[in-house]
Amino acid sequence: MAQLADEILSALDPSQRSVATSLRGPVCVVAGAGTGKTRAITHRLAYGVDIGVFDPKRVLALTFTARAAGEMRTRLRSLGAANIAARTFHAAALRQLIYFWPETLGGRFPSLLTSKTGFLSEAMSRAGISNSKKSSLLRDLAGEIEWAKVLGLAPDQYLQGLSDFSRALNVSSKINPEQVAKVYEAYESLKKQERAIDFEDVLLLTVGMLEEEREVRQRVRDQYRYFTVDEYQDVSPLQQRLLDLWLGKRDDICVVGDPAQTIYSFAGASPVFLLNFTAKYPHAEVIRLSSGYRSTPEIINTANTILRTANLGHELDAMNNHGDRPMAQGYRSQQDEALALVSLIREDIAQGLAANEIAILTRTNNQLEVLESALDAAGIENQIRNSERFFDRPQVREIIGAIRSASVLSESDWLSDLRDCLKPFGQSQYARSFMQLAGELEAEGLSSLRAFLRELEERSESNNPPILPGVALATLHAAKGLEWRKVYLAGVSAEVLPWQASSVDEERRLFYVGITRAQQSLTLTYYGVASPFLAEAGLVK
Repeated sequence: MAQLADEILSALDPSQRSVATSLRGPVCVVAGAGTGKTRAITHRLAYGVDIGVFDPKRVLALTFTARAAGEMRTRLRSLGAANIAARTFHAAALRQLIYFWPETLGGRFPSLLTSKTGFLSEAMSRAGISNSKKSSLLRDLAGEIEWAKVLGLAPDQYLQGLSDFSRALNVSSKINPEQVAKVYEAYESLKKQERAIDFEDVLLLTVGMLEEEREVRQRVRDQYRYFTVDEYQDVSPLQQRLLDLWLGKRDDICVVGDPAQTIYSFAGASPVFLLNFTAKYPHAEVIRLSSGYRSTPEIINTANTILRTANLGHELDAMNNHGDRPMAQGYRSQQDEALALVSLIREDIAQGLAANEIAILTRTNNQLEVLESALDAAGIENQIRNSERFFDRPQVREIIGAIRSASVLSESDWLSDLRDCLKPFGQSQYARSFMQLAGELEAEGLSSLRAFLRELEERSESNNPPILPGVALATLHAAKGLEWRKVYLAGVSAEVLPWQASSVDEERRLFYVGITRAQQSLTLTYYGVASPFLAEAGLVK
């Protein structure tokens, strides 16, 4: 049963309440880091449903990551608005593409590539380029192709696109733009040969279908009337094109974003759609969220210094109790830095801080690998947040299989049944993460092992894993939207941050995102020469 409207609103501050009660017409929410934007927009949706303005089955809430979509669904469910669809752009488009495929394009639906690595490796061979199968090179090539596709650049337009968009080649290995174009062409040819599509194709095909099929376009618009878009500063031209097709001439849209957190320009995202929202919708209501609830005043002061120095956006107002001032510490080498971080984290844990309340954030994946090795050698449990899909791991599949078998016979005490089911897996981090998730869901009203299994299957489909025990290791990009009590921002060295001199503004925004992940404690470390951003933040001279 839905909560009463006044209960929904009572949990919000005045600015958040303004968001929740602005239900019709275009609304633009400019929300700083840690200001409760997810709370504001989920309460807006729940409030709109509760007072009868929104039909929950006609609402589409869009996010940029499966994890964020899962979090939004969980919050909406707790607010009595479980029927609202909260999905990523790709997931929403894929559902529509699969549904309308038989009557529009016909034939068997293509296989969907969840990873480009295998096809790119073969494409490099076909393009006559030496393939060391180095994961970083394949990852960089995938990024270049994704950038080109969201901007609508075919392989034969890639080179001109680099010039038109003043883009520096974002590939770490010795490979030139002409070779990237050849790999791109071979990759597209291979996909066609194997009847496969990637996630960018999902968006492109859905856009094409909606543009060309008037009846399909109308049916989709009849299905969804009210739109909410989170992290709007990171929307790409292709995603905006799709959003415009979904909307038509209507304007029941609420967008939420922060120009200071634009960190995906390298992937084709652009804050221009957020910045120009009021030009597109002159009658739009603009609401700012600036009360910082995540971090201490000392951490927020550091974040504000960065905002002020580079004129990145509106400053945050600190709402929490005071804490320690962020500290910066330099080391002679990357290895010395890693050993020092191990020592600091061992001390944190000895003082009673849970390992999963600690994070080490870095600019690159290569930096993470050094830190992972150091933590492993010290016997400190850790988990890289941006590694392979959680639900594809062999032991995770084995555990879910055991839960599926147990759910057939489970009766009243489902938590006890789950505990018995997980005993053969001992104290593995996966078993513990499932037990923790089960406890949280039971507190929210989940009442059977079958329902828990359905929750896991839904999370698997949307790649929304439970929180694992251990110190979190993540790149700054992967850390977006997350928070920890204690954050170590490591490798803040001149040779790494900024990573590309041509993208200093975006690198500074990335630095800002890293700082604002910390709730109570922030330590920044570097090896060699300190990043100029540390001086800008007033942390080194």
